Amino acid sequence: MSRLLYGTFVVLVLLLSMSAQAKPASPADSLVIRFANRTRMVIYAPDKAGIQALSNYDLNKIVREMSMQLDSVPGGPAAIKRDGDQYLKDTVLVVTKTKDGVRIVVGDTDGAKADSTQKKSESDRTDRDYKETRRRNRGDFGRLNFGGSIGLNNYIVQSDVPAYPEDSYDLRPIGSRYFALSVSSTPTLIRGKRASLKLYYGLELAWNNFMFEGNNYAEKTTTGVAFPDAQRDLRKSKLTVCTIGIPVVPRLTFYDSRNRRAGHIGIGMYGNYRLDSYRKIKEADGSRDRRHSNFNLSDFRYGVMTQLGIRNTEFFVKYDLSPLFEEGLGPDLRAISFGISF
Repeated sequence: MSRLLYGTFVVLVLLLSMSAQAKPASPADSLVIRFANRTRMVIYAPDKAGIQALSNYDLNKIVREMSMQLDSVPGGPAAIKRDGDQYLKDTVLVVTKTKDGVRIVVGDTDGAKADSTQKKSESDRTDRDYKETRRRNRGDFGRLNFGGSIGLNNYIVQSDVPAYPEDSYDLRPIGSRYFALSVSSTPTLIRGKRASLKLYYGLELAWNNFMFEGNNYAEKTTTGVAFPDAQRDLRKSKLTVCTIGIPVVPRLTFYDSRNRRAGHIGIGMYGNYRLDSYRKIKEADGSRDRRHSNFNLSDFRYGVMTQLGIRNTEFFVKYDLSPLFEEGLGPDLRAISFGISF
């Protein structure tokens, strides 16, 4: 269909819009224009005044511009809008090319604004999807992420040591907290359509707080660490270990139909080095006693960890394979931490 015929459709729709808004009148009138290529344009109006109103339109401009725009409209639901002030005040033309042909709608400015808002929302969503796809395809090498983790601590008795009965170092489940700050990177190793294999690694500064259940407290002696009873009511007694570590976790990341990260799962290793450790006692009257010592803790610890992510929320579990205290100088314990990373 020629460009001229497209222009014909535009003019016809404009006139129909005018007639719909006009008052009912006597018999309709029409104007027939024949062109050399046998193209015929028929304009209907409720009366002669409707046809005379064509003088208010720049028909040449409508045919020229709309013909050019129709050639550039892609298939599907895409649309091109023209502010009606170019042709007639308060008139908006919306052009949509579909599988069945071309649709031209004449509407008011309010409708055009609503349609424009909807199109902008769709455009923003498409732009976000494009950026997500581009980021995923580009990879994450060199990109650093800063985050943190919060959770709880406990330990598992690996073997019984007669000199250290378990009730002397029992922990408060809620009071024994884990906290960490991290800087990490997650480059893509193997990229798939709906899943990718990534490698999480970084540097982590962590604090393990072990809060004792009773009135016991940590004390370093010549023969090793001890957990004597204070023989008085303590409001709080804990042992804190500060470490710096390197986690390395291969993980499988999944994506939805819009290339957005849907979740991930990973299992890896970590190694930690002790920077500091101290015990803190809070008396019933509110006074505090804080002392720094190594408490015969192992300077180097290592273990396994797992990560489970759902959208932007990640759950983690870390379990030490190495003992918490030096061999023969404390109970045979393995620390375990679990919580949420953000």
